[in-house]
Formats: sequence, structure tokens, C-alpha cells
Amino acid sequence: QVRLVESGGGLVQAGGSLKLSCEATGSIFSINAMGWYRQAPGKQRELVADITSGGSTNYVDFVKGRFTISRDNAKNTVYLQMNSLKPEDTAVYYCNVRVMTTAYVYLTLWGQGTLVTVSS
Repeated sequence: QVRLVESGGGLVQAGGSLKLSCEATGSIFSINAMGWYRQAPGKQRELVADITSGGSTNYVDFVKGRFTISRDNAKNTVYLQMNSLKPEDTAVYYCNVRVMTTAYVYLTLWGQGTLVTVSS
């Protein structure tokens, strides 16, 4: 069994920073892409950033220059450093990870979500 555990959300003032973490645990053979999505109230879930197993990153325009995605392969963990936060960044943030289990089965998993609230 493989699961994702997120942490790091909370309430912050505009201009502040938060760092999200997402650890994959369980019967993992390897991890491929890792990413972060977000869903604001009344809106669809959208990609924020992702990172390949080789470390190549991709960001959507509205977070470029403010957010940084990184991963620690030894810890099976992906991070999202969020700086210069804006009220419009308020959302539930979800990590998304594609793993190969020790049974050589590919799984795409979602974290439980962590709420980020940015006050003006």
C-alpha cells in the first residue's frame, strides 16, 4: 500500500511565504513525476507545478517567479516553496505522484489536500 501525506498549509498574510511538503510512503519501487495542484472554492482543480524524476520543472504562468517545486528522492518527498503569496493563491493544495510499487504496478496518487489561506 502506498499513501501520500501532505503538510505545511495554513493562514498567511499577503506577501508572506509557506512551504508545503508531501511524502510518499509504503511499498515504493520508484517515483516518476511529482506535482502540485490546487483547487479554489467554486473552481476546477488546476496544475501549479510539476517535477520529473530527473529534476526538470514546469510551472504555470501565475506562479512563475514566486513558487519553487523541488524533490528529495531519498525521502520520497516533494516540496512547494511559495513566496510573495497573494489572496488569489487561496486554495486547497494537492500533491500528485506517480509511483511504481514493489509489485511493479504503476499508481497515480493524490494527497489529502492542505488548505492555504492568504489574507489581504
